[in-house]
Amino acid sequence: MKYVLVTGGSRGLGKAICLHLSKQGLPIIINYRSNKAAAEETLKQIEEQGGKGELLSFDVSDRDAVEHALEKWENQHPDDYIDILVNNAGIRQDSLLIFMQDEQWHDVLDTTLNGFFYITRRLLKNMLSHRSGRIINIASLSGIKGLPGQSNYSAAKAALIGATKALAQEVAPRKVTVNAVAPGFITTDMTKDLDENTLKKMVPAGRFGKPEEVAALVSFLASEDSSYITGEVISINGGLYT
Repeated sequence: MKYVLVTGGSRGLGKAICLHLSKQGLPIIINYRSNKAAAEETLKQIEEQGGKGELLSFDVSDRDAVEHALEKWENQHPDDYIDILVNNAGIRQDSLLIFMQDEQWHDVLDTTLNGFFYITRRLLKNMLSHRSGRIINIASLSGIKGLPGQSNYSAAKAALIGATKALAQEVAPRKVTVNAVAPGFITTDMTKDLDENTLKKMVPAGRFGKPEEVAALVSFLASEDSSYITGEVISINGGLYT
């Protein structure tokens, strides 16, 4: 059986992606780091809509934790493999660069960029051997345009975009696609500290996006219908930056 792994899948965009992909009949692995209650609630909602899922706790920035968790899962599922990977886990620790602490820089890059590297490298072998796979990286408008106060976040997401384009060319002959989705302002826990009423005036569409709208785009990229799309970065920002 083919599974989906969504990192940071317990809340926000990750939760919406889990729920949307589950509606396509795909079994979902919900990764989370520490908020087990939120992950269990996401799993409950998947099951309530007739889907199948399971929890897998590990810190994406910890190489040993990634290896241990995925090896354990594979041992428990000898006839299955992860065919769709959504690298969604990420954190924000905003600060002007002149005041930014070492930890703020490293924590943000470790989660987004190292997390992508450790997990994707670990799962690629099965995708390539099965000649089937979808890797979808959740980037950001910040990684395309750059946003003040987000030098760390912008650097991490821009690097993720570069890695997406390079890896897509490496694995395309084996029918594995790699794409990135770059949301603008989306109403989630990650943006709850922003002044939505002021910022939405900058958006031609006049509002923040919904997590479900991003999830729908991810679902398309995870489908067979997107098999000729790879190495792309698709913005979803209401016209804020084109």
